[in-house]
Amino acid sequence: MENPGPKAKFPAPVYRETILAPVFADAKRYFLEPLLEIEYAHTLMLARQEIMPLAEAAACIRALDSLSRDEILSAEYDGSFEDLFFFLEKKLAAICGAEVAGKMHTARSRNDIDLTMYRMVLRRRLLQIFEALLNLRQSLVELAWKHRGTLMPAYTHNQPAQPTTLGHYLMAYIEILERDAERIRDSYARVNRNPLGACAITTTGFPIDRSFTMRLLGFDALQVNSYGAIAAVDYVAECCGNLATAMLSLGRFAQDLLLWSTVEFGYLRLSDAFVQISSIMPQKRNPVPLEHVRVLASRALFEAQSIVGILHNTPFADMNDAEDDLQPLAYTAFDDAERSVRLLNGVVQDAEFNTDAMGKAADGNFLPVTELADTLVRETAMSFHSAHGIVSRAVRELGRDYDADAMAAIVEREVKSQYTVARETIRGALSAKNFVAVRKIAGGPAAEVLEPEIMRAREATATDRKWLEQREHMLAEARETVRNECNHLMGQVDGY
Repeated sequence: MENPGPKAKFPAPVYRETILAPVFADAKRYFLEPLLEIEYAHTLMLARQEIMPLAEAAACIRALDSLSRDEILSAEYDGSFEDLFFFLEKKLAAICGAEVAGKMHTARSRNDIDLTMYRMVLRRRLLQIFEALLNLRQSLVELAWKHRGTLMPAYTHNQPAQPTTLGHYLMAYIEILERDAERIRDSYARVNRNPLGACAITTTGFPIDRSFTMRLLGFDALQVNSYGAIAAVDYVAECCGNLATAMLSLGRFAQDLLLWSTVEFGYLRLSDAFVQISSIMPQKRNPVPLEHVRVLASRALFEAQSIVGILHNTPFADMNDAEDDLQPLAYTAFDDAERSVRLLNGVVQDAEFNTDAMGKAADGNFLPVTELADTLVRETAMSFHSAHGIVSRAVRELGRDYDADAMAAIVEREVKSQYTVARETIRGALSAKNFVAVRKIAGGPAAEVLEPEIMRAREATATDRKWLEQREHMLAEARETVRNECNHLMGQVDGY
């Protein structure tokens, strides 16, 4: 029998180049700080539960304190360790001894460490996109107030439909941003649950305290069931779904702004700081940043959607499909979304609206004639069907050449045989300003109902700002608690 050849040594070069090295680079970028926070919290918990001697826990904490972030971040993957976790374990063993450092891994697994890191990074991304969307919302609220009476056409099917105001239009998108905020807040509550202590998937026989690590790591609650803590992926799918929804709406808004920036519309003029020129056409003022807003929003949307596609039909268990290769894609989606939102906020803060052109368009092209039909109903008690027919015939008679005075004359001629309606009343109904003013129903563009809504929206941004500050404060407080607990433990060991 022939002797078998030498056994292959881990890792195979192709595995190292295609998987392990890129994963190590991603881990350094995204997970170093969360992993170190987990190391501190878990070690403190082991000491508190008397699973690890105080003196050894103190030695491990000092070893953690002595680690050089710069050295870790500059490390190249050389195949002598599998991943960032084992790289740090090797570093700690060199400082405080392999036996002592090895005790830090009591009652935990890379599985629950990984899921804890993922949730810590994702909650930070949620807060960042929440803040970016909130800043945009605040800018738009102020614009809506400034332009609460600025007349403009409302469009349906890409055609001018009825007069409204710019403030009314902006409030429509502001309400979407408010719903985006609600979805992100709800997602944050479900993401910010502690999976640490689930271990591989069934917890441990050691008497650990999951609530203590929950508090040290800034989580609001436990991800209770250990199997679900490791296997479930709905936490990331939900966040990416909400992100995709936000980017869908943002892209549609940006598309309107791009259309308004065309010479043919002329409703919006970007400031020189946000305009790019042509290398050959001297007259060009290209609104390129809005195109970047649109493409970044589209990138973020499809990156977020791809998360759901990747996870579909995977086993309900621990698996790499939801880990090393997937998590950075989710963070990239959030990063691209944040870039898009921040850029759009900068553009709208500096942009100018051509209110004269918008107002003229609102008064032209037959836009107020719905109110003329309504006025005939109010003045004569005829059916809306009859009023609609009268106005429709007048529109057809004028063809493409809309003239409010001519329209009034035609309608007066049509109705005088049966009804008495003053010419001034008919003509007044063909005013965009009047059209807006009479629409006082909740949600309409009239000042009486729009202004309170804008003020409510302003208060809502203040409430959401407070929520954001509270979440940030809680995470900062958790980090401070960890340091205080470390100092207390070392004081016990050192006798001070």
